[in-house]
Parts: sequence; C-alpha cells; structure tokens
Amino acid sequence: MRPKIIIGTRGSALALWQTYWIQNNLQKLAPECLFEIRRIKTSGDKIQDAPLAQIGGKGLFIKELELALLNGAIDIAVHSMKDMPTVLPDGLTIGAIAQRADPSDALISHKGFKFTNLPVGAKVGTSSLRRRAQLLHARPDLNIYNLRGNLDTRIAKLKNEGFDAIVLATAGVQRLSFDELITERLPYEICLPAVGQGAIGIEVRTNDMELLEVATKINHFESAMAVTAERAMLTELGGGCQIPIAALGRVLNGKLNLEGLVAAVDGSRIVRASVYGELLNADVLGKQLAKQLLDIGAEAILNSR
Repeated sequence: MRPKIIIGTRGSALALWQTYWIQNNLQKLAPECLFEIRRIKTSGDKIQDAPLAQIGGKGLFIKELELALLNGAIDIAVHSMKDMPTVLPDGLTIGAIAQRADPSDALISHKGFKFTNLPVGAKVGTSSLRRRAQLLHARPDLNIYNLRGNLDTRIAKLKNEGFDAIVLATAGVQRLSFDELITERLPYEICLPAVGQGAIGIEVRTNDMELLEVATKINHFESAMAVTAERAMLTELGGGCQIPIAALGRVLNGKLNLEGLVAAVDGSRIVRASVYGELLNADVLGKQLAKQLLDIGAEAILNSR
C-alpha cells in the first residue's frame, strides 16, 4: 500500500468539511496510509454570478479535479454526488459512496416563515431549477430569484438582499453547523431532492486497484444503491441542468423505493412516479422509473428544452 494518498477537493467551506470527514474516516479504516488534502479551484467556484444552467452545469465543480486525477496530481477526489455528471471521463469511476446524510431541502427564513405561510409574492432565493420548478408548482405566487455562491455566502445574502426565505440542501446546512437557521425541512411531496443530494462520493482512477480497495472501505451499501438508482434514472432520461429532474431512493423493509419527477421550468407541469424492488437491482429500477416517467408525460417536457 502506498504510504501517502493525496485527496483532491474544492476549497469551499462545505467541500472542505466533507473532505476532512472522508479523510478522518479513511484514516481510521486504513491506518497504514497517510491521507493528505490538496485544494483545487474549479470553474464553478470562479463563476459566481450566473445560473449554473447557463454556464455549463454542475460538471463545472469537478472538471479540474478530474483532470488532476487523470494526470496523477491527486489520488482520489471527494465530491458531492449531486454535482457529479452521470457520464464520467474514460479512466475514472466512483469508487465509493459514503453513508448519506439527510437528502431533503431546507427552507431558511430569518422572518420565521414556513413554506405554507410565506406571504403572497414572497421573495425566495435558490440556485436550482429543480427547486424553482417544484416551489412554483406548489406556490405559483412566489417570486423566485437566482441565488449563487457557497453555502455560507448564500446564507449571508438572505438578509442582505431582502429575501423572505432561501432554500438550501439540508445536509450542507447541517454539516456547517447552521442547523438552528432551518425553519422547515421541506416535505418530499413539495420538493423532491436532487439526484445524489446528501451523499458524498469518492472518485478514483478505474485501473488503480490499490486505491479502489482503500475507497471501498468507506462505501455504504444502502446509500450507494439508492444513489445508483437515482443516477440510472437520470442517465436514462438524458437529463442535464436545463430541465428540472429530481429523485430519491430510500431503503424500506430491505427493499429500494425510488421516486422521481420531471418538471417544466416554470412549475406549470410536474410528472411524478415511483418503483419498488430489490437493492441489487438499483440500476434496473432507475431505468424502469425513467421509462414510466417518459410514458406518462416526461418526454414532452424534456423535448421542450
């Protein structure tokens, strides 16, 4: 086993929290190795003033990390799974998915509003087309504004830019110890999460068996199967950042329940369905759900982009 393993990460507070968490756990699981963190600035971190869908999507948060992996500057990369495109570059693979945190979305309002009692025309901030579509579907009266920046930056903008509320991933808020700011965890009936939300993944070189063995030590089977199913659904739908797509896999009584939706950007239409089956059939379940969604109207929404 190589004596030192370099872990690549973005430099945001949340990315660093996740990477230190992975480092600490891997250090316990593989005490014979020394894990060192290297920060890498990504294109997504450099461009803070435009919606993701307009500038190239979530892949902007991982491109430089993947290049560093491929050229050997780092040994493994730590990512939020919701930032991971479904198609990875040749030579790279997801070596492990750690135990998932709360995948829900959190409403944060310094005025104490919950979603149902937000005033008519309330100003709500989010960087996500998925959240925008679902929030508008439930409350067409809301004014949704684009909100970019690292998590702590977005929280600061809540008061500074006159928002009544903002919506963020619950897991990120909890990881940075902002739990007390959460006004409400949005029910999945109102806001189904992004594919992979709340899960941390480790990307490695496909042919590096030694590092794959190390990464596997932190893999959480149920979380990995749930995220695998969600990503299979997204792949089958051909979804990127231009059309709102959401999914959530949950293990219930030893089986995998997978729910997904496709929405019009303005929230005027949402198509939603679910499937249930064996954990080891995660990939197949994801494809089945995608087909169901396409059959009941998702194809028309996807073709409208």
